[in-house]
Amino acid sequence: MKSKTLYVSQAAIIAALYVALTVISPNPIGVFQVRFSEALTILPVFMPAAVPGLFIGCVLANLISGAVIWDIVFGSLATLVAAYLTMCFGKKHILLGVLFPIAANVLVIPPVLIYFYDFTEAWWVIYLSVFAGEVVSCGGLGYILYRVIKKRFSHINK
Repeated sequence: MKSKTLYVSQAAIIAALYVALTVISPNPIGVFQVRFSEALTILPVFMPAAVPGLFIGCVLANLISGAVIWDIVFGSLATLVAAYLTMCFGKKHILLGVLFPIAANVLVIPPVLIYFYDFTEAWWVIYLSVFAGEVVSCGGLGYILYRVIKKRFSHINK
């Protein structure tokens, strides 16, 4: 019973952090977005509870941010798939841990922006801006978070 409670508690805390960090992000929705919360996508490397936590956090953050339903659905599913793949392969090499969230969002978010938000910018601008935002959030901030957790909490789960 204790481990199930711990799992649910960790997932809930991660979901809440994801929402809070999205809300304080400069542009959480749109073509030019950097979500501080995307740094948390590295957490499945350390704990399986991060997978549902990130998914639920993304759903809630998109709802609060005023995203259209298709962004809520497809963006959250992209986060879920990326979190699961990060959990499975991120321990083997950290590059995989940051690559999956970047790839998932670059594949999913630009078409959502183009078709459901009716952005008229050139498609390559949208792909490039989402890629740049994800590299900053997942690649940069996520990698920093990974290094901090790895250094400061290396005694956990041993």
